[in-house]
Amino acid sequence: IKRFVIIGFDGMDPNLVESMITEGKLPNIARLKEQGCMKSLATTTPPISPVAWSSFQTGSNPGKHNIFDFLTRDKHTYLPVLSSTRIVESKRSLRLGKYKFPLGRNKVQLLRKGKAFWQVLGEHGFTSNILRVPISFPPEKIQGLQLSAMCVPDLLGTQGTYSYYCSGEVDNEAHPNGIAIRVNVEAGKISTYLQGPSNSFVRDNAPVTVPFVIKLKGESKAQLKIDGHNIILRKNQYSEWVNVRFKLAPGVKIHGICRFLLLSAEHEFRLYVTPVNLDPLKPAMPISHPAVYATYLAKRQGPFATLGLAEDTGALNEHVINDDQFLQQCALIEQERIRMFRDALVNLESGLCVCVFDGTDRIQHMFWRQIDKDHPANNNVPVKLKGDREAIQDVYGRMDEVVGEAMKRCDDDRTVLMVMSDHGFAPFRYGIDLNRWLADNGYLAFKKKTTDSKYLRDVDWSRTRAYALGLAGIFVNLLGREKLGIVCQGSEADELRREIAEKLCELKHSGHQEQPIVAVHDSHKIYSGPYYKDNAPDLIVGYNRGYRVSWDAAIGRITNHVFSDNTKAWSGDHCIEPSLVPGVMICNRAIDTDKPSLQDIGPTVLDMFGVAVPKFMDGAPMLMHNADGKLPYTTAEN
Repeated sequence: IKRFVIIGFDGMDPNLVESMITEGKLPNIARLKEQGCMKSLATTTPPISPVAWSSFQTGSNPGKHNIFDFLTRDKHTYLPVLSSTRIVESKRSLRLGKYKFPLGRNKVQLLRKGKAFWQVLGEHGFTSNILRVPISFPPEKIQGLQLSAMCVPDLLGTQGTYSYYCSGEVDNEAHPNGIAIRVNVEAGKISTYLQGPSNSFVRDNAPVTVPFVIKLKGESKAQLKIDGHNIILRKNQYSEWVNVRFKLAPGVKIHGICRFLLLSAEHEFRLYVTPVNLDPLKPAMPISHPAVYATYLAKRQGPFATLGLAEDTGALNEHVINDDQFLQQCALIEQERIRMFRDALVNLESGLCVCVFDGTDRIQHMFWRQIDKDHPANNNVPVKLKGDREAIQDVYGRMDEVVGEAMKRCDDDRTVLMVMSDHGFAPFRYGIDLNRWLADNGYLAFKKKTTDSKYLRDVDWSRTRAYALGLAGIFVNLLGREKLGIVCQGSEADELRREIAEKLCELKHSGHQEQPIVAVHDSHKIYSGPYYKDNAPDLIVGYNRGYRVSWDAAIGRITNHVFSDNTKAWSGDHCIEPSLVPGVMICNRAIDTDKPSLQDIGPTVLDMFGVAVPKFMDGAPMLMHNADGKLPYTTAEN
């Protein structure tokens, strides 16, 4: 072949695709299926995006690429840390007055191990363009172009912190994902500030800010003045990206971009500002390879979202923005991605192109309640979509149009076009507090009776044998691995894992017929490679459809109840038993493989370009037909 194009739709569900094809709502995907095939695609254990996309990249199981969840634990402090990226700050500095200037640069480390299949392609002379594939930050050197995605932070160093301004009462506890600021309206004018990152150039690391002024112009319009910009804001309409500069020290500034959304100008003033993204023209951290690629895209199409999780689900969960405003934000980001992908296809004469679209995942997370009428969230979300819009169906329809455009550009006999997803989707109606269950069953102990602190701070580690953290895992408090471990390695740990797994599968939810947990996987049995024994959860919980780890349990806050209703807008999920949420694969070539896996895609690409599959990959090439429908020999058979 000459070209291989992969369009990734995060979370696209095979059952929804099949039903929409039947209803005639996905004509291009239906046509692609008729040209070649459509199959369910086995996902990873657990079926969580960073884990799945890492297996997609490396063709290997999590024990070889070292990504097991969004979060992992620090084995010394038991605190949650990001699993995929670490920022190491320069330890040496020079003090001049109130400033301290670092001697050396901070380093950003990618914790995903292994080698992406496009790096293997590059070693054999093939060029790739990799757009927004999750777990690619910081970008690796490849033969070609790469733009990072999931885990790229905002300018504050977080995974997305919005700003919310209100002239009424402000409850900071109601905004865990944002900065809430109470403002005064005086003669139709508001003077306030936009908060930036902590300033490492001053001794107290106080955050830097940029002042701005709002002048109200009636009930639905306002004038914004910030950092030399003069912008008219209209109610319920996002501004264009606004460039802001934060001064850290003399001659030192960092650049960010954000959008402003006027929520209300009458009775009560309310304003939402997106997380401050790294400015792709002058990024404060590396976000592309080569570095000029992000600049090229920004100059060609204008500023674009660089934040790894760009769609602000936190602001919708916390009722700062409503359904329509969230979807408007998703659409803006989606259009940016389409322009990037179009540019990549136009310039792809040969080699590999991979582009991932996140909207399918984010919109299903937030709007599954629309297709699950009895979902507990439907009693809590204050503002519903206007009219009869169906958010999930709409985004699938728009992605079908993306496929249609790609098909026009990939209509030659020497180009393979593949559409795929990392996992499917399911309802998330009820949360399970695993740590409460562990405590009730004698595996976890507390220092005191009240346990309302986050990050497992109330746990007595001298009497705790197991604890849960993250979206799917339980860790054994292992002697010699965890700092305060008490469980001996070997038969004692083996028996503890077996015992907890058996008991969890017997867990009942009062008043409900379905089994909340359908399987518990021992990572020592399902993973291979050098990383799982030290870094993976010892047990991976396979929840049933409708269940997931509770919001509090995911961050180590222990509640008084094992089960809780999920009343957030975030109403769908996929952090469940992998067999219940397979991904989907649609290709313009027929494929003779009964049970394809996410790990098989990389080896298949390599095989189609005539490159031998490295031994470290667990996946195998799928038997793909030629454009004329005939079955060729694989490289291995040749």
